[in-house]
Amino acid sequence: MPHSLILNLQPRSPIPPGYLTGKHLHALFLTLVSSVDQSLGDRLHEQKTEKSFTLSPLQGSDRRPKGHQLQWTHSHPIPAGTPCWWRISLLDDTLFGHLTPLWLNLNPTHPWHLGPADLQITSVLGTPQSTQPWANFSSYSQLYEQASESDRQISFAFCTPATFRQGKYDSALPTRECIFHSLLHRWNRYSDITFRDDLTECLFPSFFDIQTELVCHPDGKWAGCVGTISYRILGDVPPETIRQINTLADFALYSGVGRKTPMGMGIIRRLSK
Repeated sequence: MPHSLILNLQPRSPIPPGYLTGKHLHALFLTLVSSVDQSLGDRLHEQKTEKSFTLSPLQGSDRRPKGHQLQWTHSHPIPAGTPCWWRISLLDDTLFGHLTPLWLNLNPTHPWHLGPADLQITSVLGTPQSTQPWANFSSYSQLYEQASESDRQISFAFCTPATFRQGKYDSALPTRECIFHSLLHRWNRYSDITFRDDLTECLFPSFFDIQTELVCHPDGKWAGCVGTISYRILGDVPPETIRQINTLADFALYSGVGRKTPMGMGIIRRLSK
């Protein structure tokens, strides 16, 4: 069952910009996991590919959103006492089950460390909220059963820069193959409802307003795509194929697309009409 969890946080001391990178937030997540299951934390740390979770950059609750985009860079420290939130999505049922004790026994006074700063987790949201559209959950079967068999318009917002591996190199261009093969691969890996590989042949871009942005990582800078893009299902397409494509589009909220999703890249969501 995919989960999109929101952790509401408050720093007790300023968080320097250098500790707001994907690398440090990834380390914080592994610390949270290890606090309730050390062996699971060790296994997740050792995984080099195919991680069953995604992480957003840290977001300031008082920041005015720029369209659909989240904030992925920080040029100044986050002051102490600033309300913040952090999205963690889990794709594997077993991972959520192992972390349940953490959410149930949350101690708001317990400090968690992000570099030199101490953080308090004040609350965890796991259900849809009118003020927090990133909190949600659904089973894989529900995503499939509730997907439309007739909706031919698929629109996405790239909320943090997304980049895709193509052969030996990375590409920031969100082709239909890059987006939907990424979604399809993760869907088939974590759900028990398998979709075939040729779903993208009926999809064609109908609108795009995209641009490239750079994300700094310890191993260099990555060019990624942000903005919005729409695809249209064209031709004589069976309802079952349309349902599967819509399922993948709805699944995007949880899975993200492309590379470095455990480091804050590739966070996308489907746009409603």
